[in-house]
Amino acid sequence: MNRACYQILHDTHYRYASPVSLAQQLAHLWPRACPWQRCLQHQLLVGPQPCQRQDGLDVFGNPLTRLVFERPHSELKVSARLEVEVLARPALDLHASPAWEQACAALRYSGQALDAQQLDAMRFRFESPYVHLKRQFADYAAACFPPGRPLLAAVDALMEKIYREFRFDAAATQVATPLLQVLEQRRGVCQDFAHLMLACLRSMGLSARYISGYLLTQPPPGQPRLIGADASHAWVSVYCPEQGWVDFDPTNNIRPALEHITLAWGRDFADVSPLRGVILGGGSHDPEVQVTVLPQGE
Repeated sequence: MNRACYQILHDTHYRYASPVSLAQQLAHLWPRACPWQRCLQHQLLVGPQPCQRQDGLDVFGNPLTRLVFERPHSELKVSARLEVEVLARPALDLHASPAWEQACAALRYSGQALDAQQLDAMRFRFESPYVHLKRQFADYAAACFPPGRPLLAAVDALMEKIYREFRFDAAATQVATPLLQVLEQRRGVCQDFAHLMLACLRSMGLSARYISGYLLTQPPPGQPRLIGADASHAWVSVYCPEQGWVDFDPTNNIRPALEHITLAWGRDFADVSPLRGVILGGGSHDPEVQVTVLPQGE
């Protein structure tokens, strides 16, 4: 199979303890166009009706919707309805990539002019709000990066190491849990594993970006697919000077293919959160989020 089509339902519901008088929200809920993916239909339903809505692109080229609310409201519902076609990616020989040291050297300042792709990659070499550069992360990754090893083979080994040594535990972390704590506890969720892999790669001198999206999951044998039981997913893309950007999913130890739907990319989760903003009032509140990924025709 060289293509797959999906319907995606992504519902977010805030119930506020007290009315919100003013609010501004940023929504990354429109899948970006990629060589391996196109969005066939997109609908964003918002209640209450915003006073202003602006659709555009963020600094990384991701579709972004800005919402402004200037009237009091006690709840907020944002529902995305998507139809996305995913195409098979070209086969890739990981051992045909240049040595990882060569990739690092290509990203160092040398006084030479950089092309547009290199300049774009440079944005993903440095620290970001949730990803810090530390010797501990480079030490953790070092065994996967012996001298002369092809870059993509080394990254593949790091992905497998994280998958093997860490346990998925939804109760172990929160969004702001420090990565050093994740490294020590050896448990977390897909967002943690993506951030950890980014920290390792950037601490080694490489460019890597955070990918936000969805993953088709399979219900247990004989059971129906549950509506709203899925979740957003996260993985990593590393820059290779010859092959360009190549994706890796450390949560599942696979290279993303037809089951992965790309939503947006940035330096880390802070850049591409599906919905975030600022409010005046509201009191305590926690969002209720439901996600469903349905193969076409199901």
